[in-house]
Amino acid sequence: MVESKVVVVTGAGRGIGRAIALLMAQHGASVVVNDIGASLGGDGTDATPAQEVVNEIKQAGGVAVANYDSVAEFQSAAKIIQCAADTFGRIDCVVNNAGILRDVIFHKMTEGDWDAALTVLLKGAFNTSRHAADHFRKQESGAFVHMTSTSGLIGSMGQANYSAAKLGLVGLSKSIAVDMARFNVRSNCIAPVAWTRMTSSIPSKDPNAAKRIARYQQITPDYNAPLVVFLASDAASGVNAQVFSVRKNEIFLMSQSRPLRGMHRADGWTPETCAEQLYPALKSGFYPPTERTNEVFSWDPI
Repeated sequence: MVESKVVVVTGAGRGIGRAIALLMAQHGASVVVNDIGASLGGDGTDATPAQEVVNEIKQAGGVAVANYDSVAEFQSAAKIIQCAADTFGRIDCVVNNAGILRDVIFHKMTEGDWDAALTVLLKGAFNTSRHAADHFRKQESGAFVHMTSTSGLIGSMGQANYSAAKLGLVGLSKSIAVDMARFNVRSNCIAPVAWTRMTSSIPSKDPNAAKRIARYQQITPDYNAPLVVFLASDAASGVNAQVFSVRKNEIFLMSQSRPLRGMHRADGWTPETCAEQLYPALKSGFYPPTERTNEVFSWDPI
């Protein structure tokens, strides 16, 4: 599917990123396996995870190189993209997968918690994408795949920083798609589901949560990789500015913000008419304020 393409996968040392890197190589891509080997919270470095993935790819007959630069700093992210160009002569796809968790209930969240998550998840995706855009524009081709989350699309407790960054990725992806369509560059998002190092950190505080976790432990990262490889391939040339979600053997096209319903008053609106007319007319269409992913996807993964 991606024969002779060059693909950068960030956060590829473990979990979903690792699964994507392995399948990209299996389908013929030369892969830059980027991972600084940090903890879940973004601390520390370890070259081992990225190198182990590279070794696994090479042992299977594939082509890969490890990269340990951080997505969080603009110039450091430039080195990730340059690694692809220097090693393989070009770049065809960037998979923005790198992430951290700084989960905490909102009223206890610190500025440091907020900044750390936004810097890696959202600014990091901008950094790599911006540097790759120069190459894509010149060669008039390229693809971005950004890993968003139902935490941002739907909502999640204790993840205001993570959710904001992940929903921000959808806006970033859409803007890239609009700005770079003239250069035959595509940008899409995937909200993955898998049992990984990140999701294993979620506490099971009650029996229902424990049951949900037990179900999700059956979903390995590998389920998410096929769609990513497809979106990087020429077979997906007509797929741009979309948001997908993968849930074991299910793939969903997710909705994007569009008007649901509206009201018009020829003489305009006042606070009183908003209360008396607008609110009663629209409230049946309101989304539940505390609705979370497990309530929207209420059935077991298939």
